[in-house]
Amino acid sequence: MLDELIEERKRKLQRIKERGEDPYPARVRRDFAISQALQEFSSLAESGREISLLGRIRAIRDQGGVVFLDLEDESGTIQLVLRTETFADLEFWRDNLDRGDFIEASGKLFTTKRGEKSLEVSGLKMAVKSLRPIPTDFYGLRDIELKLRQRYLDLMTDPELRELFRKKDRFWGAVRDFMKNNGFTEVETPVLEAVPGGAEAEPFVTRHKALQTDFYLRISLEISLKKLLVGGYEKVFEIGRIFRNEGIDAEHLQDYTQMEFYWAYSDYHELMKFVEGLYKHAIQEAIGSLTTTWKGEEIDWGKKWPVIDYYEIFKESTGLDLKYATEEELFAKAKELKLEATKQHGRGRLIDLLFKKTARPKLIQPCFLIDPPVDIEPLAKRKEGEPDKVERFQIVACGTELGKGFSEANDPVDERERFEEQMKLRAKGDVEAQMLDEDFLEALEYGMPPTGGFGMSERLFAVLMDRPIREMVFFPLMKKKS
Repeated sequence: MLDELIEERKRKLQRIKERGEDPYPARVRRDFAISQALQEFSSLAESGREISLLGRIRAIRDQGGVVFLDLEDESGTIQLVLRTETFADLEFWRDNLDRGDFIEASGKLFTTKRGEKSLEVSGLKMAVKSLRPIPTDFYGLRDIELKLRQRYLDLMTDPELRELFRKKDRFWGAVRDFMKNNGFTEVETPVLEAVPGGAEAEPFVTRHKALQTDFYLRISLEISLKKLLVGGYEKVFEIGRIFRNEGIDAEHLQDYTQMEFYWAYSDYHELMKFVEGLYKHAIQEAIGSLTTTWKGEEIDWGKKWPVIDYYEIFKESTGLDLKYATEEELFAKAKELKLEATKQHGRGRLIDLLFKKTARPKLIQPCFLIDPPVDIEPLAKRKEGEPDKVERFQIVACGTELGKGFSEANDPVDERERFEEQMKLRAKGDVEAQMLDEDFLEALEYGMPPTGGFGMSERLFAVLMDRPIREMVFFPLMKKKS
């Protein structure tokens, strides 16, 4: 059936060519976007001026002596009216137009007897002949995999989806504006790294032919940005793609956008005040409200966010006191809860696993989760007077982490010891443990000022929209078709 439809469109294409017309011209005329023509409709219609509009045919209604077309561009839709009295080529185009074609239509604006603002067509030119039928607006795309593989079809038939991505553009635009308005310099750092760092994640590996060296796609923006503070910058941020070779689920992608900033002479207390303002600004600008819905529950981003102690909620949820809990006790609790834990996990990974499965799902309204054990954050500064903890906060809402910041570790001796602990975990088989980065440690030895650092990803926007994260990118990675 599809093959027959394609062949019929190809025959129409040939007829257009035989008529001496180019069905794929390099130049077309467009006097107004459709929304602008509608906004200026009264003055344009009264003037009797002939204008040209461009767009895709979304509907064709043939009523004998009159053919009605719905023409759509990104800004809106308008009805075209083709009748023999005013359009001499009606019979040819009646037989050779298809839904999905792009056309240039010329004529005068008028209002039909039914009161619909329309264009009386006097001239028509093919801009692009469509060879495949597009899904109908009514049925759209029902197959989720097809929607993600051929996202352009989903966008073509779902104006709400197009608007969603405009909101995403407003979201990142608001983040960028907020940072710049607060004195931060936007920078770009390398995607390829000799040593991946700044997060606990398995990296992708790629080969640089000219240098005959393997490199990693960055798993974080952190290390390069911190080196800029060593070099003399005080407030820097980057919005860029990062890559993590991990599993796919509603919250994780392998290729996604992250924003990180680093602020010299600040600490995590100062960051929390700043970040709460950043989030509220970005959400308001993107959504138009500080109230969203997640899984049927109203989320209020506008209230003052409470602060929750990591040790306290961990003990409430697991019965274990992290001041005294041994690695063996943590492993036993994980097994008791039927979690996927192995001896290779190490104390920090076990703590993180237990927290994510027991405590975090209870945190629905926005909050700051502070002061976790040093075992789970090798890049954060130890808490003064409580060296088993680090000065870190997470923004948690809707049962998931939506951002993380901390007072950055800048003692090169302590940092080396923590990297060495991570390398021991790698030796045990933990592919997500961090690698020892001699170049970064050397930079720290020159001196990095006391610094607060923070990172957030597009997971936040996915939660705001109450959708899986892979639906929040235009073209998510998919397994190759067999």
